[in-house]
Amino acid sequence: MKELDLLKKAWQKDIHPFEQVTEFDIYKMLHNKSSSVVRWILIISIIEFLFWTLTSVLFNTDDYMHKLHAENLIIYFKVANGINYVVILWFIFCFYKNYIKISTTEATKQLMKNIIKTRKTVQFYVWYNLSMITLSFFTGLVMAYAYNPKMEGIKYKIAHESNHQTLLIIVGIVIVASVVFVGLFWLFYRLLYGILLSKLKTNYKELKKIDL
Repeated sequence: MKELDLLKKAWQKDIHPFEQVTEFDIYKMLHNKSSSVVRWILIISIIEFLFWTLTSVLFNTDDYMHKLHAENLIIYFKVANGINYVVILWFIFCFYKNYIKISTTEATKQLMKNIIKTRKTVQFYVWYNLSMITLSFFTGLVMAYAYNPKMEGIKYKIAHESNHQTLLIIVGIVIVASVVFVGLFWLFYRLLYGILLSKLKTNYKELKKIDL
């Protein structure tokens, strides 16, 4: 925000060697910055959608189900996958609408409202993705345990152990693996969208100052 700080300092001075900086100039800069941030949110969400779509195509879920002899679950996964695509596309559409609104907004108060709305939409989007990632992770574990023939030995051991040692070890491994797996995605979203949201928050605070 170096440019903004310079503009604010110049605006507060009565005499300076530059052209007089007005409140509108500061608003215009904040408006452009906010529009640029939301545009990047839209672009990144589209790239992310295309990445997961490509991953889904490369990793054929139907073949995996056939290997596990869980063909009866294929239809449920197709429906869940379809619903997920619809939700993601809805979020992308919301990002697009937010971008258009912020790009065309002229009133300071309205721009501030649009920034708040955009931040909330991104936060919901991130939490939705993290929830789906967590659900997919545990669903994969449950399916592997229930249908994978290689798990029969472990099932037998768990059923016949009186001290539940094997069960406790498996639960511990699952907890650690889930924390690491979901934590990595949380960190990814935190860095990727967190930086953009932080910029929007800063813009909002500066707009609030000039709107007083």
